[in-house]
Amino acid sequence: MEIYSPRDHPLIATFENVSAIPPVARLSSTSHLRSFEEYTAMWKNSVEDPKGFWGKLANEEMHWFRSYDQVMQGSFSEGNVRWFTGGELNICYNCVDRHVDAGDGDKIALIWEEDEPGAVTRVTYKHLLSEVSRIANLLKSHNVRKGDTVCIYMGMSLYVVYAMLAVARIGAIHSVVFAGFSAEALKNRIQDCQSKVVLTADESLRGKKAVPLKKAVDEALLECPFVSTVLVWQRTKSHIHMKEGRDLFLLPEMEKQRPYCPVERMDSEDGLFILYTSGSTGKPKGILHTQAGFLLYVSLSVKYVFDLHHDDIYACVADVGWITGHSYVVYGPLSRGATTVLFESIPTYPDPGRYWDMVQRHKITLFYTAPTALRTLMKYGNDYPNKYDLSSLRVLGTVGEPINPEAWKWYYEVIGKSQCAVTDTYWQTETGGHIMTPIPGVTPLKPGSCTFPFFGINPVLIDPTSGHEIVGNDKKGVLCVSQPWPSMTRTVYGDHQRYLSTYFKPYPGYYFTGDSAYRDHDGFYWIIGRVDDVINVSGHRLGTAELESALTSHPSCAEAAVITIPHDIKGEAMCAFCILHASLGDMLAEDTEDSRQALAEIRSELRLQVRKVIGPIATPDYVFITNSLPKTRSGKIMRRLLRKIAAHEYDSLGDVSTIADPAVVDALVDVLKKQSQHH
Repeated sequence: MEIYSPRDHPLIATFENVSAIPPVARLSSTSHLRSFEEYTAMWKNSVEDPKGFWGKLANEEMHWFRSYDQVMQGSFSEGNVRWFTGGELNICYNCVDRHVDAGDGDKIALIWEEDEPGAVTRVTYKHLLSEVSRIANLLKSHNVRKGDTVCIYMGMSLYVVYAMLAVARIGAIHSVVFAGFSAEALKNRIQDCQSKVVLTADESLRGKKAVPLKKAVDEALLECPFVSTVLVWQRTKSHIHMKEGRDLFLLPEMEKQRPYCPVERMDSEDGLFILYTSGSTGKPKGILHTQAGFLLYVSLSVKYVFDLHHDDIYACVADVGWITGHSYVVYGPLSRGATTVLFESIPTYPDPGRYWDMVQRHKITLFYTAPTALRTLMKYGNDYPNKYDLSSLRVLGTVGEPINPEAWKWYYEVIGKSQCAVTDTYWQTETGGHIMTPIPGVTPLKPGSCTFPFFGINPVLIDPTSGHEIVGNDKKGVLCVSQPWPSMTRTVYGDHQRYLSTYFKPYPGYYFTGDSAYRDHDGFYWIIGRVDDVINVSGHRLGTAELESALTSHPSCAEAAVITIPHDIKGEAMCAFCILHASLGDMLAEDTEDSRQALAEIRSELRLQVRKVIGPIATPDYVFITNSLPKTRSGKIMRRLLRKIAAHEYDSLGDVSTIADPAVVDALVDVLKKQSQHH
């Protein structure tokens, strides 16, 4: 396991010289918490008396059909952590019905910002209830019952939210698959959770580009004969194939259904959703989240991390195909009766002022996006944001990856006019909600640091050699969490041993995040990067084994290794090193115009292969063809050396004494120098 020194990491290379910025004064008088001392006392209570802390909040913040018997049981080491045992509730009721019952039925729940600027649909909580109920009754008519899984493969629209809530309403488990994934990736996910019903759209739109979703579903289902029903929402009304007896258009079927569906009473630990994240074995992991603990945690974190109030207009521009969309587009905001924005388009369509135009039109107060998007918009300068009235903004959030200090300062100064809090949130699919984050108006800020833990989170740094906790500040190590929290994943769907071995076996008694971190002299936390075989590109976690498997599925590729290097926009750029089968390997040695052209074609094919098998989001930025890879004598690929070589850091390769064949390094450097000019 490799842990990189923060001094070598471009994100926090200057962390020792970063001074804390005081909380924005104008927020302190209205925020839910008023001082850092109040936060500290509340956090201390949450980790010293978690049962008392979370039990009190569960009673105050959620509607129960039956109160729980015990707040928390089990432990990490046993792999059987459970929260609010014996309690019964329904997530959809908590997110929709109770707000209607409380007299907020006419309040806007959803603002759908469509791909085309100016095309906007607003949905009240009352209308949300009727549409969700129609889909819920439709699903029941197709024999979906409590505990069944339903796959949702749609773009960002009202109907993807309706579908998620409808599945939760009847006690089924939804598996939302990102609409950018390929038919192959979709097939694997449907097969793993055995969904017999799929909801999709004819196409999705992003920046005027149509993505053929139904076509991908048809291809995926060639190997999923157990799927009995496909419900298709007509987003673009394009011509699509409809298989008789299986495929139905969603809206006509919804119109046949009653606009009210009774809710299913769910146990606190029943499954709510499965979300697949990449793993180191090549097979995606189905992360299972349950009911009460997840809802309470995302509800509380959206309240405090964004300082959410009743009249806020909240915009998280993430896709619901990722955990951010689940927690902070849908369930967190709706559980609090908020108005939440659904963003279908891209930040540069029709121009790089799209986000800021949207902020002005909707008077958005809380805005949450990824550092990759901010770095993209930064390169267009300040003229675009300066054209718009951004005075409604109060809190600016970032998600998906650590934000570099330059982008942080641009966000804070240009977008927030130095009058908004910037919440750099650190969390994962597995954690369900934020685990490290500033609190607006309360926490001092350091550009690039996720600052301090959220309530219930007791972070520790572990020495990877000894397995012991590292005490004190100005220290780095593996980031772990020492005690359970309500929204943590409960299992890997269908493979509990994989759950235990991935998250709890590496450091017994702790949850292993897979990241290394640094705790500076002031106690602020900085995320350094992954220490396992998962990489982060544009905020999306992808398993190296899954990527390498996609590359080697091409007939020309015998072996592959995937790493990342720093990138000005994405944060990390993906590099693939590929060894060709023996019959093709001689092309490297020939170094003729024909051989160079042939290698260029193979590199292009390999990039397309990854797009085909996984999806466009996983396309390598660089593909290098080589005859060998640096390996230890035991056969392990030395990815540290690949990162250094790919970043052209030839003079700082470090210790290469464990490499089996030192000549490989010089050969790789030569390959990189020759092939880099063709990228």
